[in-house]
Amino acid sequence: MKFEFNDGGREKAGYKGTTGDCVVRAISIATKTPYQEVYDDLFEMNKSWKGNSKISKNIQKDPSPRNGVARIVITKYLKGKGWDRATGNLKLDDEKFKNGTYICSVRSHLTVVRDGVLLDSYDSQMTSGYFAPKTIKTVFSHYEKNENKRK
Repeated sequence: MKFEFNDGGREKAGYKGTTGDCVVRAISIATKTPYQEVYDDLFEMNKSWKGNSKISKNIQKDPSPRNGVARIVITKYLKGKGWDRATGNLKLDDEKFKNGTYICSVRSHLTVVRDGVLLDSYDSQMTSGYFAPKTIKTVFSHYEKNENKRK
């Protein structure tokens, strides 16, 4: 799969260095929404998150989207933007991702595939190969805009 560097507007928003903000970057890239707007929306959503579960307490303890965002928050945020979550073990290079825009959840990371091109701040399509040969990463779930389903 072809890779194109895209930081989602992070640098333009004034952020430097590296951090675990893949959720903000991926949503910004896929929805074509300014990075800072997505960051602020997720921060506010996290700050106001209610509940007594372990996930809720972790969200409330550190509401910054800089180091990741809980899937429940991501799903609710994207649902409000007209995106639906689908599950299934597909590969990043699956035929499914050849047309349209998808936010793909791979192990501990969110990335974007638009028309078969991986858009991310690094080429995140291959496994590390520490214990086995490098392979294309598995997409455990993905988000797609409602209009993608009509194609």
